[in-house]
Amino acid sequence: MAMPTHVEYLVIGAGIHGLSTAWKLAQRLTEKGETVAGRVVVIDKTGIAAGASGIACGVVRNNYFQPAMRRLMAHSVDVWESDPDGLAYHPVGYMQISSDSMRDDVGSIYAQQQAIGYESVFIEGADASMSYMRGIFGDWQAQNITSVLHEKRGGFSNQTKTMYALADKVEKLGVRIISGVTVKGFNTENGSASIQSVETDKGAITCERVVIAAGPWARDFWTMLDLPGQITVKGLDGVVHNDVDMWRFWQLEEGVLQMDPGLGRADDGTLPPVIHVDTDAPLYSTVDGSLVTDEMWGIYYKPDWHFGGIQGGASPYKVETPWDKVQIDPYGPSSPEFVASDEFAHMWVSALAHCQKRYEGQMGKYHREASGGIGCFTADSFPVFDHFHENATVIADSNHGWKMLGVGHLIADEVLGETQKLLEPFRFDRFEKGELHPVSNSPYPWS
Repeated sequence: MAMPTHVEYLVIGAGIHGLSTAWKLAQRLTEKGETVAGRVVVIDKTGIAAGASGIACGVVRNNYFQPAMRRLMAHSVDVWESDPDGLAYHPVGYMQISSDSMRDDVGSIYAQQQAIGYESVFIEGADASMSYMRGIFGDWQAQNITSVLHEKRGGFSNQTKTMYALADKVEKLGVRIISGVTVKGFNTENGSASIQSVETDKGAITCERVVIAAGPWARDFWTMLDLPGQITVKGLDGVVHNDVDMWRFWQLEEGVLQMDPGLGRADDGTLPPVIHVDTDAPLYSTVDGSLVTDEMWGIYYKPDWHFGGIQGGASPYKVETPWDKVQIDPYGPSSPEFVASDEFAHMWVSALAHCQKRYEGQMGKYHREASGGIGCFTADSFPVFDHFHENATVIADSNHGWKMLGVGHLIADEVLGETQKLLEPFRFDRFEKGELHPVSNSPYPWS
């Protein structure tokens, strides 16, 4: 089939946000009795889930210290729950298990979850926390834990299965997905500020609206749109900072302990919630007992048949390469197939053993494979969802992406002229206005 030369709604990126946007656009048009075919097209330089969405760990949670993030995630969990089987989604819940330095922050998250009707329970105190966890796993042994926030909603999904299910949904609605199309730039004409056409390696495509859902390539499209690489940021303390880099990159490391996933089940045989531990307890090697770290550390993990074992990750590390020099092709700054470091593997498996006795001595089962990847973060590590050049919409998820399935639905509604209150706290002008999101004591840059 020939490349189109004109599209009403052109979506760039066949990842979680691009296909979610196309899904809702097609639904809305269909509900109005309008034609979808030829009007909504998704293009991608490689293919469906070829970037970050294809290697996402798939965790879906609402564990956010920021009220705006929490409300947005509640909406996204609703979308996940609308078709769990069709989206390969497992609603097993999620647990934030923390040391005392995070106790107040997590308590605040719990209180605000209750305020929006998001089901969760909060356990406080070292003894109560240990008892609660041993009610799920008899071999639980993590130290310095003084609180457990158990979200009864949330869970995880199987990324590639989910992405191909989304692709099937949108194509059945009449959306065309075209792979192997690389965007080269955007054209304005006749003195207009709006994007008249998108230049690709297969020719120009004129369009009425363009939605950019490029994941870790957000910076590159930002540059193509002639948007600023350095910005003014007014901090929560009122201090104004000039020439702040708009983009930062963090390396995300994840891995798989290649063992029967069934060995990760709860004692009653059910799939347990996704486990996330943040603690300041000294971490010792599961290999030789040496000290791995005596600083705050965090991991997350789950039994996952899609990955073939116990899958999860740990705190990322900042990429020190200047923001405008980082190459994303596609999973890391220098390698097309990023593989987590030996240091990560040692730390993560040791941390699993710190949490549960069943993982002691299992270092030899760690499986090296392409996982994790590089994340493109905004100046404050939270998303930017906004509209530029009159008809261009940017979804810059700042690596919060996979769980935010509902963002594309909200973006589609805005493209069709309906401003969405849930997206308002994520506009670009928040930096200059000083309307930033509060940050917690978590070791993760996005919390």
